[in-house]
Amino acid sequence: MGMPDGLRFTAEHEWVRIEGGRAVIGITQHAQEELGDVVFVELPQIGQEFRAGDSIAVVESVKAVADVYTQLDGRVVEVNEALLEDPGLINTDPYGQHVSVLEGDFSVLPDTLMDAAAYEAILAEGG
Repeated sequence: MGMPDGLRFTAEHEWVRIEGGRAVIGITQHAQEELGDVVFVELPQIGQEFRAGDSIAVVESVKAVADVYTQLDGRVVEVNEALLEDPGLINTDPYGQHVSVLEGDFSVLPDTLMDAAAYEAILAEGG
């Protein structure tokens, strides 16, 4: 499965799609493969403020618990409530199912957000 265009990626296997002053955040195909069957997703609260490096959500699978981190400062304006009902959506459609949406000033992106080529290089190295 190819990665959709326009996404940025982190070394912790999150994806980010910047839409003006909004940042849509989810986990990558690789992340869901590593986790296996996702059984629970803990979402942030609307209005919660986060700083770059914070954990904004927790994804629990049959074999592991993983934090979802943000590389951006922002405030939660939306969460994907569908994941509360059906956490396995992350497995079947990792790039279509975001975890949350942050609002903030995303005019300058940090170096921790890589393009697809840089992320694929990390995966190729077994990162």
